[in-house]
Amino acid sequence: MPTPSRPVRRLDPILVDRIAAGEVVERPASAVKELVENAIDAGATSIEVTIEGGGRRLIRVVDDGAGMGPDDLALAVERHATSKLPGGDLTRIDTLGFRGEALPSIGAVARLTLTSRTAAGETGHSLTVDAGLKGDVRPAPSARGTRIEVTDLFSATPARLKFLKSDRAETTAIADGLRRLAVAQPGIRLVLRPETGAALVFPAETEGGPAATLRRLAAVLGADFGANAAPLAMAREGFALTGHIGLPSYHRGNANQIHFTVNGRPVRDRLLLGAVRGAYADTMSSDRHPVLALAITCDPALVDVNVHPAKTEVRFREPGLVRALIVSAIHETLRQAGARTTTTAAARTLDALRPMQVHTGASARPAPMSYLPRGLPSFGAPSGIRVAAPAFGGFGEAPQAAFAHDLGDAPAQSFAQDFTQDFAPPGADLRQAEPGSEPDDHPLGAARAQLHETYIVAQTRDGLVLVDQHAAHERLVYERLKRERATGGIARQGLLIPDVVEMAQEDAERLVAAAADLDRLGLTIEAFGTGAVLVREVPALLANASTRTLVTDILDALGESGLEDGSPDGTDAGGGPLGRRLDAILSRMSCHGSIRAGRRLRPEEMNALLREMEATPLSGTCNHGRPTFVELKLVDIERLFGRR
Repeated sequence: MPTPSRPVRRLDPILVDRIAAGEVVERPASAVKELVENAIDAGATSIEVTIEGGGRRLIRVVDDGAGMGPDDLALAVERHATSKLPGGDLTRIDTLGFRGEALPSIGAVARLTLTSRTAAGETGHSLTVDAGLKGDVRPAPSARGTRIEVTDLFSATPARLKFLKSDRAETTAIADGLRRLAVAQPGIRLVLRPETGAALVFPAETEGGPAATLRRLAAVLGADFGANAAPLAMAREGFALTGHIGLPSYHRGNANQIHFTVNGRPVRDRLLLGAVRGAYADTMSSDRHPVLALAITCDPALVDVNVHPAKTEVRFREPGLVRALIVSAIHETLRQAGARTTTTAAARTLDALRPMQVHTGASARPAPMSYLPRGLPSFGAPSGIRVAAPAFGGFGEAPQAAFAHDLGDAPAQSFAQDFTQDFAPPGADLRQAEPGSEPDDHPLGAARAQLHETYIVAQTRDGLVLVDQHAAHERLVYERLKRERATGGIARQGLLIPDVVEMAQEDAERLVAAAADLDRLGLTIEAFGTGAVLVREVPALLANASTRTLVTDILDALGESGLEDGSPDGTDAGGGPLGRRLDAILSRMSCHGSIRAGRRLRPEEMNALLREMEATPLSGTCNHGRPTFVELKLVDIERLFGRR
């Protein structure tokens, strides 16, 4: 309510513009984004951005778009004047800009100069807006298109300057925004020229269809993205989803490399990010993030892009449909990718095996004695030269019996027999290579040895594969449990003597409350007095596991996944919230049925594991997101020994 000392009054129009500008122009990167989007809407095929002082002193955007005549130029800097809503229908927005706020907002807090010429114009025209004060339109020499210069950004609102970061940080923000636009618009040449450092150039990718898009993605996401990604395409009920997704073992420490576009608009929407996290939930560690670029195309009426001043968020008319499309498309694409792991894992392995270096000041060269085991003297090293300690271990240790074939202490029941008779999915080809056979056409080759009773060494036609037997088998057990749950129920085995597991009272109550859902996973429990549960049945695959440890792990998983808060009717059997929670429990359970590190395997058992990995989707990563195998090409191994 007004007070007598402060009567109600209308704000000055220029002050109104400056207040409104704060919603659109938060920092220099916001201004660059708005100007580049205007150029894209104008049909530009080449856009160059030049900045100084992190965008504070200068932002220059030059494009070869349609340009503007003198009348349009005068209207373009008026608030809410736009050419992008010819019918005035806010439900069908098909351009990046539409509110007519970008140019007047920037002009209200800086000095804005526009110079533009249309293809039919004999000359260009120029207009200046200085802190909200509009000048006259004057003739000016200009090439076809538009040139916009913003100088002294926020000079009219100095308080905003105090909240800006360093020039380097603001330049990084501008570059990140331009990268997102580059992903969304691969057919447009985009260039960023900072005050210092090299220019950021994205050539126009106009030929080659999906290959052109992948080239642009490689330029933005890294040169190794193409070799570690899979193409994705799926459509459902008016929504089309296309793009490329990284393998689960190709990940980053933050979500900055997740790119989404909706009808050509880069967005950072919580619904989309949540769908991606759910899709990768059982293939990637929770503290890691995938690398991907996906484009959603739909009727503009099915999405509202006018929900955020910066236009970075959207709202779908049917969010559940969009989320289900993303999750199912990623799942299907990863399954079709089969047993793949990242090329970067092989590169890291090779780097660890490189010869040690001899350091002499700033220079380094291979040490002549670099392959000597640790503990042996390096004879003849000149005084003042030190030999770098190896960055890896194990090669200087005492000889291991890793390649021995005397496996008399292995379990009597053959693991290979378990695979061929009970474990393989329908139609899987699990032909086993004999211990002395040559590698055939199997992608993971033929087993040759077991290292430290933990890692399997397999020979392929053009290299070798190193497999973590526990991680690989954990994924195989998990996928089988999921298949059984989806196709009629997990096979279970009753305990001859039911096992009593004691625990805290609240933990026992939590397990009993989830008993119905756990029974669907093959684990039958019931209350047994105060602070204890009785286990009557366990999944058949986990029959040899410790019941107490299994129940404890499931209890931890219940707390993490919130299974007890699932659907009360229990009808969610697949990809819904309850289905994902059940999968989280199965992921914990699968660890107990897996081959443990330290178990010695026969050659036929190792080959059976390799064949099953080839027949099982997602076998390139374990349930926790770690790679299950590393592949080294023969040509790279030969380079280690100077043979190439």
